[in-house]
Amino acid sequence: MMVSSPTELDASKPSSARIYDYLLGGCDHFAVDREAAKTFMLAVPNARNSARATRGFVLRATRAMAELGIRQFIDIGCGIPIYPNVHDIARKVVPDARVAYVDNDPIVLAKGRALRDEQGVVTVEGDLRKPAEIFAGPEVSGLLDLDQPVGVLTIAVWHFLPEDEVYQYQAQIRQALAPGSCLALSHACVDHVSQEEVEGGQAVYRQTTNPMRARTREEIAGLFEGFELIDPGLVPLSEWRPRKDDPYPERSLEALAGVGVLPAR
Repeated sequence: MMVSSPTELDASKPSSARIYDYLLGGCDHFAVDREAAKTFMLAVPNARNSARATRGFVLRATRAMAELGIRQFIDIGCGIPIYPNVHDIARKVVPDARVAYVDNDPIVLAKGRALRDEQGVVTVEGDLRKPAEIFAGPEVSGLLDLDQPVGVLTIAVWHFLPEDEVYQYQAQIRQALAPGSCLALSHACVDHVSQEEVEGGQAVYRQTTNPMRARTREEIAGLFEGFELIDPGLVPLSEWRPRKDDPYPERSLEALAGVGVLPAR
């Protein structure tokens, strides 16, 4: 999950990365994160299922992109490592897949560099608000061939950018990609939850390092501008290509998810 810059650990305020880790049953969180997560679950009773459904989408979207022939990936706002990781899933389809994990949460960076230290994998500091810097960075450009298709994952990060400039950031990502590249994203959506839950959830995150803004389906669809959505389109997390024996089968209507392919220009 992306957090505000600069990358300095502030243990006095909860962060989205650590709240997500707590909801998934991880151990990399502080008391303030646990309290925020519990408050969030009071406001949004399905929050834990939604977190797990988000993780399920990450894995299924990665597999789908690899099956489309994507051999290199950038996971922006990757969050604290949890097995299986994006590279673990991608390499089941493409054994030599390369993955750049990007975040600006200091715990995410430290854990990622310690636990994902293997050939063809890097963990780098970056911010979704500055896509050009991510793609131009020496570790990313040195690992990935940006003249070839790339699978970009932006999972549960756009809603932590409350400003209207999100579409400009998306356009910068799109312009950096070769035809055939993919964009996977999920985003908190206001359409299928009560106004009380939306306001309650956003109120919790206003107290963290990561204020959030849930958007409408139409607004979320705008983040796929220039991409062609693959089946089943933009749907609730758990409805995006569910698989038998999925480790994260939980249902969630709190967020929408999709994968788009960049056509030839």
